[in-house]
Amino acid sequence: MAFSRILPAAPALAAAMWPVLPTVLLGTVCLFLMIGLGIVFPDLGTGYTAAGIVAVTVAAAYGSHVRLQRERTLFQVRLVADAAQQVVLGPMPRRFGDVEVESLYVAAAAEARIGGDFYEAVDTEYGVRLLIGDVRGKGLPAVGQAAAMVNCFREAAHDEAELGRVARRLEASSTRYSAAYPPGDLAESFATALLAEIPHGGGGIAILNCGHPPPLLLGRGELRVLEPSDPSPLLNLAALIGDHYTIDTFGFAPGDHLLLYTDGVTEARDRDGVFFPLEDWMRRQRPARPRELLDGLHRDLLHYSGHGLDDDIAALAVRADAPERA
Repeated sequence: MAFSRILPAAPALAAAMWPVLPTVLLGTVCLFLMIGLGIVFPDLGTGYTAAGIVAVTVAAAYGSHVRLQRERTLFQVRLVADAAQQVVLGPMPRRFGDVEVESLYVAAAAEARIGGDFYEAVDTEYGVRLLIGDVRGKGLPAVGQAAAMVNCFREAAHDEAELGRVARRLEASSTRYSAAYPPGDLAESFATALLAEIPHGGGGIAILNCGHPPPLLLGRGELRVLEPSDPSPLLNLAALIGDHYTIDTFGFAPGDHLLLYTDGVTEARDRDGVFFPLEDWMRRQRPARPRELLDGLHRDLLHYSGHGLDDDIAALAVRADAPERA
């Protein structure tokens, strides 16, 4: 009797994992099994249990159908998100002459795949130019503005000889994009950004920081935080606070590692709410290549946060090699 009462549960459990046809077949098997038990044991109440199996099987088949439709929809959404990520954060060459660049992007939600963090690296006649930034806000508007920033940078980095003019092009692109939204949303549409330029032949690195977390430079066992001497305005706010851009130059020797990152890295928290100590972590690193640095950062961030991140993470790791002699 106890066995006969659990038969209706079988198709219900199958609907959570199986397609429609196997779910219906299992319900049919349970129905015939119940009929057979009723013949052997007439006092089981076969009619009520058989009716319950039929009803549960029909509901389970419908539930399986709905689940499969949602899984297909989610799969299509992920394909679109992957395509958008390829547009905004396209694959970059790992080496530009003597400069090696690696990238890391981790979405806070696995289903999102992409957010408002962005980065790019291009090789121009003025040197290797890097961009990393973070759009305020979430959802499609943030992704759209990030795409506008990256596409503008890909053109301006080749056209403009000065980083300040590249920043002004990014500011103009951000302003035009934000103009498509109601005025009430403009305060939420600004973006932080950091531009860097490594001249061909090495010798140093120029940085223009528009309200972005300062990069870290690890060389010869010493860590330097590359703070701007005078902050530059955030993108889309130059009309309010002026468009004065400051470019700082720092030494960048062969073998040094440069880490550019978004605030999702430093704002990762442990279970006690303590922020990730990025500077202390960086001092302990002795990476041979940028990929090793980013792999270690990704692994330690997941471990520190208990395998759960509250914000998107983007990072670029850069290393300059000694120029080859002819």
